[in-house]
Amino acid sequence: MPNSLPGGERIAYVWRVAAVLATVGLAAALGALAPHDADHHASAAYAVSAGADDCGEGWSTPIAGRQTFTLKNTGVAGTEVYLQGVASGAVYLDVESLGAGAARNESVTLGRGTFRFVCLAADTDPSYGPRVTIAGAAQHATPGIRPVTRNDLIPAAKAYGSWIRSRLPVLVSDVARLNSDVASGRLGAAKRDWLAAHAEYETLGAAYGAFGSLDTAINGMPSSERSAAHDTRLTGFHKVEALLFDGALPVVITAPTRRLLADVTRLKTAFADARVDPLDVGRRAHEILENALQFELTGETDAGSHSSLATLDANLIGTVHALQPLRAILFSRYPALAATDAAIGRTRAVVRSFRSASGVWRPLGSLSRTEREQLDAAVDGTLELLAPIAAICDVRRQA
Repeated sequence: MPNSLPGGERIAYVWRVAAVLATVGLAAALGALAPHDADHHASAAYAVSAGADDCGEGWSTPIAGRQTFTLKNTGVAGTEVYLQGVASGAVYLDVESLGAGAARNESVTLGRGTFRFVCLAADTDPSYGPRVTIAGAAQHATPGIRPVTRNDLIPAAKAYGSWIRSRLPVLVSDVARLNSDVASGRLGAAKRDWLAAHAEYETLGAAYGAFGSLDTAINGMPSSERSAAHDTRLTGFHKVEALLFDGALPVVITAPTRRLLADVTRLKTAFADARVDPLDVGRRAHEILENALQFELTGETDAGSHSSLATLDANLIGTVHALQPLRAILFSRYPALAATDAAIGRTRAVVRSFRSASGVWRPLGSLSRTEREQLDAAVDGTLELLAPIAAICDVRRQA
């Protein structure tokens, strides 16, 4: 990543990287992070068909090194195409949503092995291309990744769901304390307890899809035309935040706080029978921090508490917990897992350097240019390492 870019440009850069990784998928994601040395290995280009009747045709006389494929869907339906190692079943390149008649250029670096293209047109059985054997070795070869199945992800989703259930009583207790503070007029204590309760909720990010409409009720944002204090439809943390930190009287804050307690209590009850979608766990491991970049580090969610950095810290904790049940899957599939853990740790250290010894967080706007660039660089680097995890844990159609 170009670390010489100013902070805002680095943020834009990582968004572009994440978009590319999400589009081209698993093996290209890892390839984007791998070192490349174009001067030290051969390169060849091929026009390859990706239809149901001519899958993989056109890849001939392969040599070790960088392969550039112009993949053209010759069929009448959209298709997914991936390049598979025949012996291992590992995927080296994955191209999704290739429309009828469309062509796309993709590159991959291959060494010794036997490979074939697999074409999966909509509503049809897979088509397999001819087997192609490469005899030589290649520097910086793209790593092949064994596809993840839904069955692989189910235990991870169950484990993550169990962790969420263990945290919901803590959330309810935190909000109950906030509610008691407001009802008793202890607004200084209420501000501290709001921060604790909101941070607890922000650690649960990979489960938001399973929370349904209660997520909006608990942590929704005001409409674009209204502030949080004046949006009459807004409920939840940000409604309470706007009133509490703007100096509203306890009698004004009481009803929204009571409603928040009712909603988190309802969530605790409802989630006892809910299930986290296995597909969400892998995606959200990346999206939690991605959303923090978009909303917290722009100040968009600040309704008066100036606690964006505390929320970012909670999101990093949430990322760690979202990754935990995926480790058995990632251990043999993602060589940069240890580097990802280290990057998360470094980013948390940077974020927590903006919290005083007494636990008071600095407002985002108080950071100097140098401090902001340090923060942006840490978040950007962590996001770049997290992006392939979403691609690796994307279940690919096998039949």
